[in-house]
Amino acid sequence: MDSRLEKIVNVLQEQAGAKFDDFRGDVRVYVPGDKLHDTLLFLRDEHEFQLLALLTAIDYWPEDRPRYHVVYGLKSLTQNLDIQVRVLLPDADPRVPTVTDIFEAANWKERELFDMFGITVDGHPDPRRILMPDDWEGHPLRRDYPLGYEEPQYTFNYKEINSRKPFVKE
Repeated sequence: MDSRLEKIVNVLQEQAGAKFDDFRGDVRVYVPGDKLHDTLLFLRDEHEFQLLALLTAIDYWPEDRPRYHVVYGLKSLTQNLDIQVRVLLPDADPRVPTVTDIFEAANWKERELFDMFGITVDGHPDPRRILMPDDWEGHPLRRDYPLGYEEPQYTFNYKEINSRKPFVKE
């Protein structure tokens, strides 16, 4: 790990009770949801992480761990450093606080968190769906969402698939 990042991670461990791991040069810091806002504000103001390059979630269902990881990828353009801040969320009622007051770019990405994963962003200025229609039920990027695909047709299942297709048979 870069020595500059090591100093930052040590401060986050003391102030926010953060845990971290370093995988192939990518530093991931895990903070509690109630410390997220202060952590991102600290990184932006004290350590020049001025770019929110990534905001997404990962669904680890059905494994035994917190189901969701909300991932904030920050970049310091002046120091050429990257860091990931992650918040671990349970399956029941996943929520994170909004960070649109820190990074304006988080606005649409937070709406996408709700739309695609069903993760509620508390305090968001415009909590409407952004990708799916308003009357859509479910959240398509959850791992338990039904796929709804068509079985591929091969030589061994040609007759079975062909019999179900909606065109005139000979």
